[in-house]
Amino acid sequence: MSAQDYSQRDQNIRHNIYASVRKRDGLPRELFANYWRDVHASLCSRLPGLGFYVQQHFDRNHTANLFPVADGVRRIAAVLDGSAELGFASLEDQEQFGKASTILYADERNVFSEAIAYQLPTGSRTFVDREADGIRNGPDRLHRLHVYMNRKSGPDAAHWLEDVSAALAADAAVQKWKLHLPQPYDNEKPAPPSPGVDHHVENDRLHLAVLEIAFENARTANDFFGASGFQKLFSRQPQHLDAIGAYLVSGFYTFVRDGAPTAAGLRGSRSAELIDRVGAANQLEAAVADHFAPLHALLTRPTDR
Repeated sequence: MSAQDYSQRDQNIRHNIYASVRKRDGLPRELFANYWRDVHASLCSRLPGLGFYVQQHFDRNHTANLFPVADGVRRIAAVLDGSAELGFASLEDQEQFGKASTILYADERNVFSEAIAYQLPTGSRTFVDREADGIRNGPDRLHRLHVYMNRKSGPDAAHWLEDVSAALAADAAVQKWKLHLPQPYDNEKPAPPSPGVDHHVENDRLHLAVLEIAFENARTANDFFGASGFQKLFSRQPQHLDAIGAYLVSGFYTFVRDGAPTAAGLRGSRSAELIDRVGAANQLEAAVADHFAPLHALLTRPTDR
């Protein structure tokens, strides 16, 4: 794996929304995944103001031995099928996206039983990212986890997580370490405002922190979790956390980067995969892309403003 750190590419994003989702009850898994990444994502990618958009699909059948949980800390029982991260370069961009997203929320009842949007008004922090491909679209090459941690009240838990992240992300085994510290979720103000979708969470998901951490493989992850550095820092879990749940990522799909749709955002994730597999570089030329969205919109990036 690369020793180079690409985390700087996330610095243009100043404001984030982190959303967790559960597929519509009764909808086959494959149909859900294909609709979410080909149909729903293509609509979302075309809305104005969006600077960054990724989906990470979870493997709900693989839940064993993913992340150590200390005695005295509950396990989060929620069954989830993935997460979406939406980023914005400015509050004005986020407001523009919000005004345009009514049509997106109306689509969510087609695929989601539950969708919960956590607000990060000061953004998220990527401590390290060693994956050269910043527009990943396909099955995840890494052993990647989303670790949900319900924080105890007060600021100490956030400070502890920031300190732990800075220390552990420096380990050579870590391929990615990203920390989300959203505002507490309020069940009285359901978000996103999508009709026909559940937006209520139990107490163990009201005051979340989320870690996205990735390793070359599961063995490397288990060696890391067993090492003294990790054990020493995370022995303090019960002081700062009420509950923990870990979710294994099976697919990683990037639809918008630097304010512009990727090939997956423009054409749909599976179409973009086919373009790559066939080697059809002509499909990515501006003369072709302009038939799928106005060229001036595709070329608008936060750094151009």
